[in-house]
Amino acid sequence: MAKTLSGKKVLIFVGDDYEDLELWYPKLRLIEAGAGVVVAGEEAGKLYHGKHSYPCRSDAAIKEIKSTDFAGVICAGGWMPDKLRRLDLVKMLVKEFDQAGKLIGAICHGGWIPVSADAYRGVRVTSSPGIKDDVINAGATWEDTPVVVDRHHITSRKPDDLPDFMAAIVKFLAN
Repeated sequence: MAKTLSGKKVLIFVGDDYEDLELWYPKLRLIEAGAGVVVAGEEAGKLYHGKHSYPCRSDAAIKEIKSTDFAGVICAGGWMPDKLRRLDLVKMLVKEFDQAGKLIGAICHGGWIPVSADAYRGVRVTSSPGIKDDVINAGATWEDTPVVVDRHHITSRKPDDLPDFMAAIVKFLAN
């Protein structure tokens, strides 16, 4: 397989109660495409557990992350985003990605993070229907479709949408 994303680095946030597939599928797909992936949580080297108990060890602490080192960020779903969006540093990082026009990928409840970072104003997105009102109240236009690409924002609704989500992300990062 061609390493279409060689030289690109992507950040993925992690915390307890992440949606297992929504973190692992993007991580492995990006590695397969040749991208460097850094998984960052509140603590470096900590073992976090997904909603279905699958573990993921963080590569770095969020406080060590600089948005300038990455081509984009992916916000997986689960209950984790509701916790991480309360951290000022997470909101600042996502805002920096937004202002730089870098990839902001969010799936399912992962959209809570860009919502709290005020990165969805005037953006077309999709998400879990459970956060539809939050997305609309943040100034976005919500659509019920497997994937929405609006400039540097790529969003999907649920784990079943992961193939479309990652195809759009790989295409975006390859350009």
